[in-house]
Amino acid sequence: VGDLPLKLDLYMPKNTDHKPHVVVFFHGGSWRAGSRKTCQLQWLTRHGYAVASVGYRLSQVAKFPAIMHDCKGAVRFLRANAGRLGINAGKMGAAGCSAGGHLALVLATSGGVEKLEGDVGGNLDQSSRVQAAIGMYCPTDLFHDASSAPERWDNPGSPIYQFLGGKPSENLALAKLASATAHVSKDDPPLVLLAGGADKPGPTVHGKLLKAAYDKAGLNATFQILEGAGHGGPQYRDKERTRLIVDLLDEQLSKKGK
Repeated sequence: VGDLPLKLDLYMPKNTDHKPHVVVFFHGGSWRAGSRKTCQLQWLTRHGYAVASVGYRLSQVAKFPAIMHDCKGAVRFLRANAGRLGINAGKMGAAGCSAGGHLALVLATSGGVEKLEGDVGGNLDQSSRVQAAIGMYCPTDLFHDASSAPERWDNPGSPIYQFLGGKPSENLALAKLASATAHVSKDDPPLVLLAGGADKPGPTVHGKLLKAAYDKAGLNATFQILEGAGHGGPQYRDKERTRLIVDLLDEQLSKKGK
């Protein structure tokens, strides 16, 4: 974008006899820090999936919705270049942790929302839709935060203020546009949502909000609160959670997408 390169790291499974399906991963860091080099789902390569860890512009450089344009541009890029990359990009997943989980869930629920599509990277003939999504310890409803706790988030140092580019309480329409809950529709993909019982309350509240929106729409969302887990940690990749995530991907990508 301009003179700023956008990059992704593509992790490939070993010893596969077919082109692997792809999960696009977005890192955390309050939308203002972090790096694609921190990929908490690289372990999916052991289960036959490719993982694309995406770098996106941070909030010091770009505000919402430009950051989402970067994310959708990465999905289109992978589809446009699937042949030379040796991947199956027909059906894809999106995942992320913390702020990256927010981006993954907005991407997953906002298929067809023109304001969030953008033209970053081109490849506009390709779809930016995904067929499964995973959000870990992440926000899902910035409108809820902006309208319920303005005294907290209207501080210029708050991550939501910086992400939206102004006081959230004075930019409620933009906060709603940046909320996965606001875009839930009948054609949205199945989700897995994970929050830590020992984390700050935000991710738990937000998980419940998106789960409720999915339930109301008759869609499939699994929401789990992991007792003792904080904002990250090994509980998010223990045996049970690994099985939950892999089962979602197998069902939505591999078994139906060969």
